[in-house]
Amino acid sequence: MHERTDGPADFGGTARPAAEALFGFLTAKRADRESLAPGVAAAVGRERLDRITDGTLERVGEIAGVRDSPDGLVIEGSKGRVLAFAVTGDGRVLDGLLISPGAYRAPRLRVPPGARAALAWLIWVLLLAARVEACWQAPSRVAWCGRLLIVAAGYLLLEGWSAPALLPRWIRRAVESGAPVALASAWRLPGLPWSGSGVAEPIVGAALFTAFGWFLARARRHRWGVAVSRPLTFPLRGGDWYVAQGGGRGLNHHTPFPEQRGALDVIQVGSRGVRVPGSGMRAGNDGHLVYGRTGHAPCAGTVISAAGRVDDQEPGTIRYQPPYGNHVFIDTGAEVVKLAHLRRGTVTVRTGDRVRAGQVLGEVGNSGNSTMPHLHLHAERDGLGLDLEFTGVTGRLYRGRTVRTQPRTA
Repeated sequence: MHERTDGPADFGGTARPAAEALFGFLTAKRADRESLAPGVAAAVGRERLDRITDGTLERVGEIAGVRDSPDGLVIEGSKGRVLAFAVTGDGRVLDGLLISPGAYRAPRLRVPPGARAALAWLIWVLLLAARVEACWQAPSRVAWCGRLLIVAAGYLLLEGWSAPALLPRWIRRAVESGAPVALASAWRLPGLPWSGSGVAEPIVGAALFTAFGWFLARARRHRWGVAVSRPLTFPLRGGDWYVAQGGGRGLNHHTPFPEQRGALDVIQVGSRGVRVPGSGMRAGNDGHLVYGRTGHAPCAGTVISAAGRVDDQEPGTIRYQPPYGNHVFIDTGAEVVKLAHLRRGTVTVRTGDRVRAGQVLGEVGNSGNSTMPHLHLHAERDGLGLDLEFTGVTGRLYRGRTVRTQPRTA
């Protein structure tokens, strides 16, 4: 349903100027597009800008309005709707524009941030609790050994695969308490027969423990075989940094994307261990230790792309934005090193600048395709991601590892 055709509607907050500028651009004459989006036309070319705009108008029909929604700006037309992202400085001229190639359909049911993860963890905890309880019901010593091995396999997977630092502390402590409860069931062993029912359980338990251990060892040790030309400088200083995504397949959600296959997502850990403050995904950006921390150039080179005007996301949600959000891409001459999801308004360099290793580039944020504050870093050459190596950091970088760095001394 389109309530009006004379202008944009339902604006709110910082979205209003961008929506107004986008509406003006889409309803303007073809000859006026370049003057309404000069930076965009310069970046992609006038011909491509016209092609994208004409294609959008053909898909959505007559423009009825540009509205703000939880998913981003929505271009509404007589034939359909699409998501868009726009940046403007004066509410009239577009400084940045991105339009989704697919049609937009608002979800019928919006799941609160973190609810899916909470449900998954609830199921995991119930399954683990059932196996812990089974240790207390074992009919024989052999069955008890098998059931304890199954519990051990569950904890191996929990600690090695699930990035437990992202859990609220009270959840992790509750889950960890199951291990001593399972071990305490050993007091029943003197009164149990050696064998009986459940003789297959040790085989199942040993198989699960071995399979999970093999998977984790393989994913943690994985390398793609092509590394950066020289070790980089770790971009964050003076703290303990937790690798939330990294390693091989199964441990790193970047691996399906060839250029990002060796990428890392890094958050900050506290002095008492790998923890984020508050309640994890439910905390605002300021509730995450890494948010606002200074990011430094990991290498020397030329900035080939920089952006700093994308709004930070609210943790647990993703509005339609450029995937990298605020970012800095550096060409070293041998590869391109990319830092992404920086905080709005903090990027200190521009395209064409020469930077030195260790130079301040901006602050860690939560912009782009990001559900929580973190620093994304990867290097690529000829469209393929490279294995990352850092001066002073030994061993492989995988999900769950903590990297400790010291502040640079004068």
